[in-house]
Order: sequence, then structure tokens, then C-alpha cells
Amino acid sequence: MPHALNDPVIAWYADHARDLPWRTPDASAWAVMVSEFMLQQTPVSRVLPMYEAWLTRWPTPTALADDEPGEAVRAWGRLGYPRRALRLHGAATAIRDRHKGEVPDDHEKLLALPGVGEYTAAAVASFAFRQRHAVLDTNVRRVLARTVDGTEYPPQSTTAAERRTATDAMPLADETAATWAVAVMELGALVCTARTPRCADCPVAAMCAWRLAGKPAYAGPPRRGQTYAGTDRQVRGKLLAVLREAHGPVPQARLDAVWDEPVQRARALDGLVADGLVEPVADGVYRLPTGAPVSS
Repeated sequence: MPHALNDPVIAWYADHARDLPWRTPDASAWAVMVSEFMLQQTPVSRVLPMYEAWLTRWPTPTALADDEPGEAVRAWGRLGYPRRALRLHGAATAIRDRHKGEVPDDHEKLLALPGVGEYTAAAVASFAFRQRHAVLDTNVRRVLARTVDGTEYPPQSTTAAERRTATDAMPLADETAATWAVAVMELGALVCTARTPRCADCPVAAMCAWRLAGKPAYAGPPRRGQTYAGTDRQVRGKLLAVLREAHGPVPQARLDAVWDEPVQRARALDGLVADGLVEPVADGVYRLPTGAPVSS
């Protein structure tokens, strides 16, 4: 039996879906995978130009896998969370080596790729291969928390109860479930937003448990805010920017020039090296990763 939310949300999506390149009928599974890596914690407006440039340069997993991982980091630019670039390169390499260069259409095989977690595997299986999977990103979790559970926000980490709710809400047919997955995500992105939900424009406002309860304020633990200025993340970004713009190894002095505080700068650089985003070439000389052994 279809869930009461399905038909109105899918009908709303048919009229209001954004025209995004990874949603077109001719978008490859690789294009969908690239978009999913890029869209994690990054808004669509920032992803669009990078997505187009990325697929122009690396239209297939093999094309990316055959290039150096440092080039993936360089091309990632200022999208943020650059470890995603290395993870995407690692996934592309596994696709080339294990799957003859084709993104696998099996959920378990997707989940076995390096850098691919439960969300990304479900998203690619659903959006690229039109399969029935619970695709639980922040937007979907928020819509279901409000409409089904009657709470303003979902828990900070995905719970088993949320997965059951999401599975129960999915249509049974694969094709319809795949459309539902993207439709409810779009509803969360455009209407049921975190700070200023537009309930008057919501196709399921009449059945939303949170709205019907009078929109009770969130009573859970304090929600984590994201800060940037003065953090190690900012320092890492400045150090990586120097390395991305260089055409060869970079001496320590050039890195020292971008952040005055030496302890924090050293900690950030050590973290980049530990994460595989930067390679020491020699004492006090660094480069983006090449995938080749560093000579001693």
C-alpha cells in the first residue's frame, strides 16, 4: 500500500524539480557518482561549475584513475572537504581495476568501493540505476522527521528508527521509489528547509505531524554549528591553495607565509600529510600526492 506522502510529493516534484545536469536522462552513472561526492556538505550553486569542469576533464572513472590523485585534489579547488577528491579518485581506481571501468549497478558492489558509504551507494543505485533504496541525506531526514515523527529536526546521527521510517515511506516499485527518493530530497532542499520552512508551499502540509502539533521547538541536544575562521580547516585550506597553484614541489617557506601561528600551521600541515592530501618530497619540501613512491 503506498504511503500517504508519496503521490503528493512526487506530483510536486514533477512541477518544481530543478533542472540539474546529473538528473538528465543521458547522465551517466559516473556523472551521478561525481555529483554525489561533490554535493556532500556543499551547495548546488558551488558544485555546478566544478561538476562540469570535472566531467569535461575526466568523463569516465578510468580517465580519473589514470591521472595522479594530486590532480584530483588540485581540480577540487575550493569546494571544501578535499578528502572527497582523494576518495573519488580511489573509487575511480577501484572501478577501473575491479569493474572494467564501469560503475557497478549492484548496491553491495557500490558499497565495497573505497570512499563510498551507505548514503552514496544508495544514491547512485537509486538515481543512476533506478533501484529501490532508502536515500537518507540531511534534507530527507528533516522532511521525514517533521512529517512522520513530528519533530523539527532529526537526530544528529542517522538512527535505525530513521532507516525504518524511510523504508516504510518508499513506494514498492523500483522506478517509483527512485523518483520518490529524489522528490523528497528536493522538497527538503527547496521547501522544508532547516531554518525557514515554507509550509504554505508544501504539498504535504495538511498531513505534517510537526505542523499539526503547532511546530514545537526542537528539544534535542544542541545542534552543531559550523565555524571556519581561525580553525585548522581554514589553515589547511590556505596551505592546500598554495600547493594547488604551484606547478611543482613547494618549499616550507612558501607555506609558512600563509599563516603566522607556527603551532597551528604545523598541526594543519601534519594533518594534510596524514590524510594523504600532501606528500613530503624532501625535508621542508611538499607537493600534492602523485601516487608514486617518494624517494628517500
